[in-house]
Amino acid sequence: MAFISMAQGCKKQEDPTDQNSGKIETWITRADRTMILKNLDLNLRFDTVTNGFISITVDTARMYQEVQGFGYTLTGGSAWLINRLSADKKEALIHELFSADSGCIAISYLRISIGSSDLDAATFSYNDLPNGETDLNLEKFSLDKDRTDLIPVLKMALAHNPGLKIMGSPWSAPAWMKNNRSTVGGQLLTKYYDVYARYLVKYVQAMAAEGIPIDAITIQNEPLNPHNNPSMEMSAAEQTFFIKNHLGPAFRSAGLTTRIIVYDHNCDRPDYPITVMNDPEARQYVDGSAFHLYGGEISAMTTVREAHPDKNLYFTEQWVGGPSNFGPDLRWHVKNLIIGAMRNWSQTVLEWNLASDPSYRPHTPGGCTQCEGALTIDTQVARNVSYYIIAHASKFVPAGSVRIDSNAPEGLPNVAFLTPSGKKVLIVLNDSDTDRSFNISFKGKTANTRIGGGSVTTYIW
Repeated sequence: MAFISMAQGCKKQEDPTDQNSGKIETWITRADRTMILKNLDLNLRFDTVTNGFISITVDTARMYQEVQGFGYTLTGGSAWLINRLSADKKEALIHELFSADSGCIAISYLRISIGSSDLDAATFSYNDLPNGETDLNLEKFSLDKDRTDLIPVLKMALAHNPGLKIMGSPWSAPAWMKNNRSTVGGQLLTKYYDVYARYLVKYVQAMAAEGIPIDAITIQNEPLNPHNNPSMEMSAAEQTFFIKNHLGPAFRSAGLTTRIIVYDHNCDRPDYPITVMNDPEARQYVDGSAFHLYGGEISAMTTVREAHPDKNLYFTEQWVGGPSNFGPDLRWHVKNLIIGAMRNWSQTVLEWNLASDPSYRPHTPGGCTQCEGALTIDTQVARNVSYYIIAHASKFVPAGSVRIDSNAPEGLPNVAFLTPSGKKVLIVLNDSDTDRSFNISFKGKTANTRIGGGSVTTYIW
């Protein structure tokens, strides 16, 4: 395990970018790790000089989707590892992750599991019962399994970023509601659809009572994957029926504003969310659809948008397999997610997952055994490649930013944003192994710069 040096401590300071000076702030991560999220003063400015280099032209007049945030899944295992740190180290780490102060990375969106995910030490729901028992009134519903680690860490994160948005995703319904009575695979029994809808309502209400607003829920993590532990299958037809006849009405009756998001699985099946949202009764309750990229192409998100342009899109999960390979992993994830998902209308990019130990634990029996966290937490805290993948966006592109137009020259994939404060942010990847010179063009002026092979640079002006 290669431990990357800890980030500098966060502190309040004035914004170094003077929007009237024409100077472009530059943050670089090189594939060879000689520079990692490093702020370089290149004295880069817009000018009227012309040259023969290719240009990336940024245009604020053409706007696309609003950004809801960049971040991670805070698994139960991640929370457990963070909570084991000493009080001062834990406070410093939470501040670094969630604060917008200088030196911090300003995570703005988290995904959490409703009940356990496979990156908890053991499986659980909020209504586990002995074999043969049922609880139709959910009298034994309890968040207690999350009170030791997850809820305290979430409260700390919200204290540092009160605007932090949180998405909940179930890996499985309680086993007693399923046709195989197991945490692995199986389907939700139709006779328990109403009970499960009320279970999800109780979850949102119980978290709100803890001071943790749930911005959105997905119906089921990876509904076409019955092999994980926990997991649960749910077809598009089943999800449609559940939403329109049970979950949607239950949320509406309870007065919940939490958004309902469908699918939450790979880009190889855009037909799934399209099918759900084609149903006029179901779609009235649906905010949009969520995607992973373990299969298919990221352009599938645009396919879904073209079918339902009034519905939102979210990228919610992608792992880094351990041990990571910094340069290739940086390149793939930035190209396909930070740039690719955003250029295909996503409002979020969330990596999986926030933290693991040096052996990629904890995980359930049958859960992921090689999921490397953005952080490796042991006696020290190491920042891995996923930390920098997200930080190149989250640190500079707050929620409420809007994606703006930029052309995509061959070998220089990029994405541009306009922030609420009026800054322009351009994230560029050199998708080759050799250094490239190019221009940034904005409002008729040009700045010439150079980027290392396989490297990522965020430019702000």
